[in-house]
Formats: sequence, C-alpha cells, structure tokens
Amino acid sequence: MDTNLLFLLLIGGLIGAASGYLGSFMVLKRMSLVGDALSHVALPGIAVALLIGINPILGAMIALVIATFGIWYLEEHSEVYPEALVGVFFTASLSLGLLLTPEPELLEALFGDIDKIGTVDGLIVIAGAVIIFVVTSIISRKLLLGVVSEDLAKSQGINVGRINLVYLLTVSLVVALGVKFLGTLLTGAMVIVPAVAAKNVAKNIKGFQFLSLILGVAASVIGILAARYFDITSGPAVVLVAIAFFVVSYIFKSSKQ
Repeated sequence: MDTNLLFLLLIGGLIGAASGYLGSFMVLKRMSLVGDALSHVALPGIAVALLIGINPILGAMIALVIATFGIWYLEEHSEVYPEALVGVFFTASLSLGLLLTPEPELLEALFGDIDKIGTVDGLIVIAGAVIIFVVTSIISRKLLLGVVSEDLAKSQGINVGRINLVYLLTVSLVVALGVKFLGTLLTGAMVIVPAVAAKNVAKNIKGFQFLSLILGVAASVIGILAARYFDITSGPAVVLVAIAFFVVSYIFKSSKQ
C-alpha cells in the first residue's frame, strides 16, 4: 500500500470519525436536516475562495460560521420554525454557490475529489478533528441533558442556547473539513447516515455514539479502497458504503422485532 493512499485513508477516517460522532448528537436532537443544509451553505464559500485564490476549506469554513450564527440567532429570536430557516439557508446558499462557482471546478465542489487533498489540507483536517473531539467531549453532558429536557438543563444553570451554538459550530467545522473529500452535496450524508445506522442496532447512548464513530470510519476507509479498486469517484463510494451499513442495520433491527 503506497504512502499517499495511507495518507488519504487517515484523512478520510478522521473525517468519518468526526462526522459519525457529531451525527449521533444530531440524530438524538432530531436535527438531521441541519447537517445536510449546512453542507450546501459551504458552496458559496468555496466559490469565493476559488475566485480569489485561497484554500477552499477556509472559504467553506467562513461561509459556514456565518450561516451557523445566522441560523442560531434567528432560531433564538424568531418565531419561524427551525426547519423553515434551514430550508431558506439551503436554497439561498445552493443557488448563490451555483452562480458563483467557476464551471471547471463546479463538479469537484459538488462531489469532492480526495486526490486533490494535499499536505496542508491534511494538517487542517487533523487539527480540526482534534478540536471537534475535544470541544464535543467538554459539552457532551450538557448537550445530552438538553436533549432529554431543555427545561431541566436550564434549571441546572446550563445555557442551552450557547451549548447549541457551540455544537452547531463543530458541525460546521466537520462539514468544512469534508468538502474536498465528499463535496458539498454529500458531506451532510456522512454526518447523518452512519449515526442513523448505528441507532438501529445500539442498545444505549454510549454504544450509539461509539458505533456511529466506527461506522463513519469504516464507510470512509472501505469507500476509498473501493473507489481505488473500481476506479470510481471516492465521495459517492463512501456515501454508498454508509447507506449499505444503514440497510443492513435496518434489516437487523426488523428481524429482531
């Protein structure tokens, strides 16, 4: 196995692990559509980054942070349902991104190209993954308590709004890290699908979170290897492997009922 492939497997595995772990909280909070919408918000950021000649990951990160603060603020101060807000950000960002992205780079921006991930991108992914796991481990107890009961969390002095904002920022970070790997159309799937598959077979929350992480890593590694073997695009291959995990887990769950 060549060094470059090992490097790509490491990067893909880290993105899969962070995506699966964060996705477990997203499924518990019934916010699955948010991860998908945020991935599309990255597109105009990537477009602007390409136009001015900076790293697309940085452009995606800036756009995602702005959108996250916008969604969080409107959710806290508006009577509009969160799902409607997500829909507005989704359609506006996708439309703007499609208009701004240079045509030669559009396909890569939408579906990713893992072979374009360089050393600098890899270092960004490693640093970002460390940040995600550290921050999420710090807020996990408060985040889970908010899932059980926001009123109970508030009664214990937890600022639920602030915790939700920090969590959304970590989701934005993992989406930004994944855009060159999976593209803006598929990154959201890696936050959602491994976690949903894990939920079908997990017996408790700790097991659910751990299995979500493992399935995220497995989908990334198997997808990358399959893409190399069959000479296909890695992004769709990774997502299809994750979906295969979901189908198997659903059949397993149904057989136990």
